[in-house]
Amino acid sequence: MRLLLVRHGQTTSNVGHKLDTAEPGADLTELGRQQAQAIPAALAEENVHSVYVSNLVRTQQTAAPLLEHLGMQAQVRTGIREISAGELEMRNDEEAIQEYIDVVFGWHRDPERRLRGGENGTEVLARYAEGVAEAEAEAPEGAVVFVSHGAVIRVWAAARADNIDGDFAATHWLSNTAMVVMEGSSATGWTVTNWLEEPLGGPEVMDREHTGPAGEPEHEMGD
Repeated sequence: MRLLLVRHGQTTSNVGHKLDTAEPGADLTELGRQQAQAIPAALAEENVHSVYVSNLVRTQQTAAPLLEHLGMQAQVRTGIREISAGELEMRNDEEAIQEYIDVVFGWHRDPERRLRGGENGTEVLARYAEGVAEAEAEAPEGAVVFVSHGAVIRVWAAARADNIDGDFAATHWLSNTAMVVMEGSSATGWTVTNWLEEPLGGPEVMDREHTGPAGEPEHEMGD
């Protein structure tokens, strides 16, 4: 199967560098809506079987132009939501952001470590895997789009792919509406075939200064 993991468009919380992970979450900015509008053309060559979104409104808003273009309904799954910030929710100070990043991108070494008031790595990978397994059952040979979130895409891809690891995910961008492409299956294993750091609409809809902590590489946190 071909799995297209697309991060949502820019939100007001991304602009404020806030750890916004709870339902319903922030709306897209005007730039975020432009980013979303660019997705159908960017994926025009893909044979998309279905589109999954999380329970956070930003993924649903991002997927709307693609769904309209394809004449499809979104499959809403809470399991592909962002990694809960727990007690750090809506904070944007450097201490909170660094704690979140240290825990989340340390899960490849210690998946049982828990964010304060939030989740551990084993729980996050399990819930995301449920959504992937459902998509595999529906479209084993097709392409499935997951409009999801920066941190959880990076963590899941690193944990499941045979050609990248947690250190790679921690040090590579995933800007708003950027995409990670994975091919394979849960049974045979996954390979990352493309890690697209720029938005699907290209540099014209890029705002590297306001992508939020879930999309920035670890070494640039706090800059």
